Amino acid sequence: MKPKNMMSCRLPFRVVILGWLCAAMVSGQAGQQQTPPATLTVSGDVPSRLTLKAEDLAKMPRETVSIPDQDGTKVEYEGVPLREILKRAGAPMDKGLRGKTLTSYILAKAQDGYQVVFTLAEVAPEFANEPILVADKRDGKPLFGYQGPFRLVCPNDKAGARSVRMLETLEIVQLQK
Repeated sequence: MKPKNMMSCRLPFRVVILGWLCAAMVSGQAGQQQTPPATLTVSGDVPSRLTLKAEDLAKMPRETVSIPDQDGTKVEYEGVPLREILKRAGAPMDKGLRGKTLTSYILAKAQDGYQVVFTLAEVAPEFANEPILVADKRDGKPLFGYQGPFRLVCPNDKAGARSVRMLETLEIVQLQK
């Protein structure tokens, strides 16, 4: 039996291919869901739990610090002083940082599981007054990839091990209640 028309044989094949392409495009778009905006959470032994977005940090008091990069060049980070964020969460500062509250520490956690500890006294103006920043900019530009979107920057540390990249959580822990 001969086909009546070659076009009539090709038409079902073309419909199948077209359907397959449409399905592939739709499934590809479904996989490209919007990622939620990055947040920084402040939790633990504080009166007010905070969840901050980049827009929230942009409205807070800001400072800039310069630190040497690995190659010796100066890098400028801009962000919010850690003590300012802790104050907004109600962490004890000023005259409230006495007695049992001096046993409090900050556990900074990164997206990749990296963690470091600071005492509240390190960031308090009455004690060590360390200028630790929650940075969101490097050399005037938003932090990129593995750097951010938020990073703790400790300009007075001799080694950069406590400058937490991909910062997600600040947990306040008071040892003595």
